[in-house]
Amino acid sequence: MNYYNGIKEHLLNNEVYKKVKDYSKNRNELETYYNVGKLIIEAQGGETRAKYGDSLIKEYSKKLGKGYTVSSLKRMRQFFILKQKGATVSHQLTWSHYVELLKFDDINEINYYIDISKKQRLGVRELRYKIKNKEYERLPIETKTKLIQKEKNEVQDFIKNPILIKSNYDYEKITEKVLKHLILEDIENFMKELGDGFSYIDNEYKIKIGDRYNYIDLLLFNYKYNCFVVIELKITELKKEYIGQISTYMNYIDKNVKSINQDKTIGIIISKKGNKFVMEYASDDRIFETNFILN
Repeated sequence: MNYYNGIKEHLLNNEVYKKVKDYSKNRNELETYYNVGKLIIEAQGGETRAKYGDSLIKEYSKKLGKGYTVSSLKRMRQFFILKQKGATVSHQLTWSHYVELLKFDDINEINYYIDISKKQRLGVRELRYKIKNKEYERLPIETKTKLIQKEKNEVQDFIKNPILIKSNYDYEKITEKVLKHLILEDIENFMKELGDGFSYIDNEYKIKIGDRYNYIDLLLFNYKYNCFVVIELKITELKKEYIGQISTYMNYIDKNVKSINQDKTIGIIISKKGNKFVMEYASDDRIFETNFILN
């Protein structure tokens, strides 16, 4: 088989297809580069031997000319290998998305970023931002296990730890008021740090318990899991009294705001520093804790 001619034919056909304004251009491009990668591997005598020499790729690159550098052909080869190892290929993503992911060895990490890119309709720049901020690494270990085993997820599974909160200033000392202000300035990104399906309801949500008014720092609703979410912000280490406070607020929402067809309210305490011992003895399994850092 003449592998060079096969590679050239795939790439030329793709160049023609690129000029057609069609919704399936991504599909064609990804299939082209997959097939080219496959032919390169075969021409090099298989995946094992392909790792030890790139003289053939250099030869093909020189023949193919401008646009098909050694690096680009290596990426096509790597793309084929990744798919063989179990990486998901989605035609909703572009080749540029996949180029960002070729640097990873962990197929589970790659598939995570592919999945959120589809669900959140991420552009390449947004995907790059998530990778830079190590979003996958900040997921709980239990969540990663669920993703690998394809188990059902819960609302708390995608709460990052720590939560990254955007800030354009260096604060020597931060107050809860300042922290809340920073979150509200970029509430959309904050909700994505918590996971999927969150929508904003209010801040300083006013409730009356007995003859006193109390204020919930942030009240959200998760339409995917059909429940209210109470968030309390703390600039200190997690303390046991915070558990009692947020439990009271959650119970209030359940009794006075939640409708009968909605699931029970959950609570998230975002503190400066965690305390695993406090959480270990928290009796309510609907309360979750994470930390924040200014980014």
